[in-house]
Amino acid sequence: MKKRDKTKAKKQIKWGKVTAVNKRSVAIYVVLRFLVTALMIVQLIRGNYDNVFLCLLTLVLFFIPAILDRGFNIKLPTALEIVIIVFIFSAEILGEMQNFYSHFKNWDTILHTVNGFLMAAIGFAMVDILNQSPRIHLTMSPVFVAFVAFCFSMTIGIIWEFFEFSMDRFFLYDMQKDFIVQNFASSILNPEHLNKPVVLENISKTVIYYAKDGKNLTETVNGGYVDIGIIDTMKDLFVNFIGAAVFSTIGAFYVKSRGKSKVAQSFIPYFGDGESAANVKDLKKNYTEGNGETGLFEGSLASKDKNE
Repeated sequence: MKKRDKTKAKKQIKWGKVTAVNKRSVAIYVVLRFLVTALMIVQLIRGNYDNVFLCLLTLVLFFIPAILDRGFNIKLPTALEIVIIVFIFSAEILGEMQNFYSHFKNWDTILHTVNGFLMAAIGFAMVDILNQSPRIHLTMSPVFVAFVAFCFSMTIGIIWEFFEFSMDRFFLYDMQKDFIVQNFASSILNPEHLNKPVVLENISKTVIYYAKDGKNLTETVNGGYVDIGIIDTMKDLFVNFIGAAVFSTIGAFYVKSRGKSKVAQSFIPYFGDGESAANVKDLKKNYTEGNGETGLFEGSLASKDKNE
């Protein structure tokens, strides 16, 4: 009984510490949730139902930390949780409703960079469960964990670009923003229909002829030619690459240093009661038999619990 009481008390102490640390994220969450709810009411009164939908979507996305916690037992450090909440608010409310994407040239670029960082953090936590569980006799090297986190982030980035393309293609949105270019090359313009591009340079103006409601109309693009989305897509993927690479590097050093970096701990998700993957290696030794194998995967897959 005494042992159980001590264990229970220890868990209560840990929970108390977590609650105290998370006060900052809770405060930010409450403030932003209040602002979004107030904006939704205003937009509903004005009849701006598109903005009402964005507010509802934002409120739902605010539950991501709770979903990760309760659904997957992934705990987010305070700093990472704050970044996620502010990121959602910045993307949906500031970016879409307040048109920050147009008012601030690099707003979209900043958000895609942060997204690459965050998705790498989530990917890191998902694969790191194998390192953290003493019942799974498998220890992945820091480089491999970082590589999987990086690949997960890039996959999410690519899926998002697929989504943007689909919205533009089927619903005529402009999620893949256009760029004005002065030079481009295209084999479509080849008069002999050869697979050899024709290069157009120093384009100063583009005139677009189109029909609408039975009328022939024109639109003039001054300054060059309209590139429809490809530059924006590649830019988004490149900055996603940067964000993913930064977090993956932090994660690799975190595991390699056995969780001693306080900076890394602020952004590394963890499982269960907070045991780090970098610190459970000794626990696994108590569960495994033999020295296992070295290399990319260390340990023994066939080992059994000593208690068996």
